[in-house]
Amino acid sequence: MTDSLEYNTERQRLIIPEYGRHIQKMIDYAVAIEDRDERNKVAKAIIGVMGNLNPHLRDVPDFQHKLWDQLFIISDFQLDVDSPYPKPEREFLEQKPEPLGYPQNHPKYRFYGNNIKRMIDVCNSWEESDLKEGLKYTIANHMKKSFLNWNKDTVEDEVIFEHLYELSGGSINLAKWDEDLSDSDDLMRGKSKFNGKSGQKNNRNNNKNNNNRNKKRY
Repeated sequence: MTDSLEYNTERQRLIIPEYGRHIQKMIDYAVAIEDRDERNKVAKAIIGVMGNLNPHLRDVPDFQHKLWDQLFIISDFQLDVDSPYPKPEREFLEQKPEPLGYPQNHPKYRFYGNNIKRMIDVCNSWEESDLKEGLKYTIANHMKKSFLNWNKDTVEDEVIFEHLYELSGGSINLAKWDEDLSDSDDLMRGKSKFNGKSGQKNNRNNNKNNNNRNKKRY
């Protein structure tokens, strides 16, 4: 009884495990058929079974092409049948993809993020106008807010102006600007307000739980 048991570790490796071992055995059987006409009939029958696993896609032309490609792949490219589509090539499937180039940005002040540098570059490309002056002020305020998110303390406007001057390559100089940036409390007020609402909600839930805990149960 135990001699007839099969363990997966002793079986042949499944090339596409999603189709299961029965499909694998059917394709292995088709490979072993000597008569070509019979092989073609069996291959088409196997394609029908594979398509039944995804009935909503089995009549789609692109999906049919995919099934035939998978048929040859599962046979380890040993199945010789007449396919309505070009046969896949082993070398093409095993070809390694080209390395994907990731942007290697290592800014000096990482807490500002890459978007700040992009905004500064856009600002430098504009001609001098009131709109550009407004963009400079917006960038400086956003830099101040990003700085406060990183450092919970306060920051002087002069520090933001120095960083902006450095990041812009010396093209944006707000050191002699008459207008001050937004106050630190105003920039962080939205975050504090959100935290305050969450805290009030948690307090209400805690009070509700405490009241329910003090009730007598009969």
